[in-house]
Amino acid sequence: MNPITVIRLPFTRLTGWRELQRRKPSIATLAWCVVLPMSLLPPLLLYYAGTHHGDAFVAGFGDRPWRFITTILFLAELLTFFVMGWLIHAVVNGREMSISYHDAYLLAALAPLPLWSSSLMLLFPSLLLNALAVLVALGISCSLVYHGLQALCDRQDHDVVAMSASYTVMAAGVLAWGMLMAIVWAY
Repeated sequence: MNPITVIRLPFTRLTGWRELQRRKPSIATLAWCVVLPMSLLPPLLLYYAGTHHGDAFVAGFGDRPWRFITTILFLAELLTFFVMGWLIHAVVNGREMSISYHDAYLLAALAPLPLWSSSLMLLFPSLLLNALAVLVALGISCSLVYHGLQALCDRQDHDVVAMSASYTVMAAGVLAWGMLMAIVWAY
């Protein structure tokens, strides 16, 4: 798939989604080739930020048990993929829409990509820069969910049912993301 097409996924229901649906990567392929490598980014970069930037990032940031925190974060991210795939399937099929397990897990694998990528900002010891990157990534992830549901469920623009399902999935995703961040700050 062309990189420009991938970049356009969060902004339209027309470009790229059908090609992804046609390719039909298995759930195992999505887990091994997309989710596993990308979900390694935040724990690795958080470990780097905690051990190299330390208190320059945030006061008390360097004194945390980063090996334990990042291991738990990584395992929680993997679990979240499987739970979100199931949730997308359950929410969408409980409405006037229909989505296959394959497509639900495809969306669950693609939606967190911007959030995982935003962890690259942890290379810079700026709390403001990191917070802005995460907020932008969260918006793009929400857009991916909305346009992905429109495309994968054959819905039209401004479809209220697709919007409602998207908001439910986004709320669950933001809650899961919040719990992951709570894990980081709790220890």
